[in-house]
Amino acid sequence: MNKLISVILSAMILTTTLTACGGSPKTPTGSANGGEKDAYKISIVQPMSHTSLDQIRDTIVAELGNSGENIVIDTKNANGDSTALSTILENCKAEGVDLVIPIATSTAQSAKAVFDGTGTPIVFAAVSDPAAAGLTGEDCQNITGVSNNIPAAEIVKLIFNFQPDCQKIGFLYTSSEANSVSTIAAAKAYCDQEHIAYEEVSIANLSELQTAAETLISRGVDALYTGNDNTIASAMATYTDAAYAAGIPVYCGADSMVADGGFATIGVNYVQLGRQAAAMALKIVEGTAPDDLPYETLSDYAKFVNLQAAGRFGASFPESAYEGYDVLVEADGTSHFGK
Repeated sequence: MNKLISVILSAMILTTTLTACGGSPKTPTGSANGGEKDAYKISIVQPMSHTSLDQIRDTIVAELGNSGENIVIDTKNANGDSTALSTILENCKAEGVDLVIPIATSTAQSAKAVFDGTGTPIVFAAVSDPAAAGLTGEDCQNITGVSNNIPAAEIVKLIFNFQPDCQKIGFLYTSSEANSVSTIAAAKAYCDQEHIAYEEVSIANLSELQTAAETLISRGVDALYTGNDNTIASAMATYTDAAYAAGIPVYCGADSMVADGGFATIGVNYVQLGRQAAAMALKIVEGTAPDDLPYETLSDYAKFVNLQAAGRFGASFPESAYEGYDVLVEADGTSHFGK
């Protein structure tokens, strides 16, 4: 009899262990109140505040809130302190959240490390290169999300649409942001293929931004480009002030960066990205396993222009150059962003 009890207990322990380590999504447990499900707890975590990241967060919150599902949403912000991300996510784990939505590459990588082995679903938002960031593969069965990758060819074509005689492009990015590094690497590879000259400068922190922009300008670039770079996106005024004083356009990887002073983009519409991330999260809430939801790229790319910025760097482009672009900021400063 004792041997039989020992076998039964061993089987129960094995079952519990397999359940805890599996990649299946958590489902809310029934409550004592008539069998209703407990609220599904979702934490949205971002590394800092700037227009793009805030827009993703606000869109996800709105979409989940309007879904009709019994969801409790908690938003957390590291406020630019990268060392705080792990602590924030550890707190989420301790609170027993059912799903985590990390915004940006660094946050998603931290979420993977913190929730490893728990089976808690992770739906990342705005990761430029999920594979390079280590967010795909056999050890990532609980992870999916939406990438904000931009085709490199389109980035460069954007510049030559407005400046067909451009001789040299300046690439500016933050060295610690994998998303930004991969975007610029792809753009450089395309330039190499097409024999387009370029210069590049990276920064380690915002205190270096103005000097970095001025360095590129001193090297004779005709245009500046920065992709999906959270650090630089948080200080567009510093970037554009330096560039426009020298008559150099600043091209960007997101509509929000154009709204904050950049000149033009074919890139990320962060409302669309937020909607796609929220839709994936809702599928998991309804019972779909993350492993059955391959990560997505944007379903559509945005084309936006800032006419006030064109005036600031003293350009006069023909109407044909703006064909197909939506005006985010008029020449008089009137903004249509978010409307």
